[in-house]
Amino acid sequence: MAEHALNRGSDIKLPCFSDSTLLFLGSLLVSKDVKSLIEVRSDVTQLLRSESISVLLSISDKTVHEKLLVLEFFVRAFALVGDHESCLALRYEALVMRETKSSKYQWLRVTPLEWLRFVEDALNNGFHSVAEKACENALSYHGNNDVLKPGPDAFTENLNAISEITRLRNRAMTLVASRSVQVQAEEYLRRKTSEQKMSGLSYKEERCPASTAFRNGIKRQNLRRLYQHQSLLKINDELDGSHLNLRLVIANKTC
Repeated sequence: MAEHALNRGSDIKLPCFSDSTLLFLGSLLVSKDVKSLIEVRSDVTQLLRSESISVLLSISDKTVHEKLLVLEFFVRAFALVGDHESCLALRYEALVMRETKSSKYQWLRVTPLEWLRFVEDALNNGFHSVAEKACENALSYHGNNDVLKPGPDAFTENLNAISEITRLRNRAMTLVASRSVQVQAEEYLRRKTSEQKMSGLSYKEERCPASTAFRNGIKRQNLRRLYQHQSLLKINDELDGSHLNLRLVIANKTC
């Protein structure tokens, strides 16, 4: 099933970034078999990642509008297969591209509300450092007095969005710092555990010769006792032999 999906998925390589291509992509993910669905989703995700890199490199000389259309296609495609990381990465690239080119093309300007939605999605998916960076970009491009659209409603909307972005930036910074402390704590515990294991190994290596020496000492002591016992037996045998010879001499003299 997965190989079949990949073979059909090769059609995605065609330069057709349209809704029909997304519908075709979605058809690959329709399966009643959970195992097959997981395999196909994984295969299609890897295919999209590979193709997105290749395509984005190939359109470096295209217009901003064309680049944004391709980025939007892959954002929707990654969202379809559930690859939130790639989806957010390309969304962020598109937002930054728009802001960079907005000095020349005002219609590309990213509104505070768009930045806010991205920050919320990044935080909800656990990408705290990305959310923090997006907040910084949003606040650097838009100040409290920067009104993108005329009218009191737009002014209030922008101010509220900027205020919320500021709040979320503080939250993201706290989460990033907390994560950093957690990582440092985990690294410290791993290091201490490793040191304790090495210390225990060293202790065992030091104890091994001592225990061996103790056992060897017992063996030597037992050997000495054995030799002493054997020597005593020999002496007794010699004494018994001497006494026998002496008795024979006395008996001969008496006769």
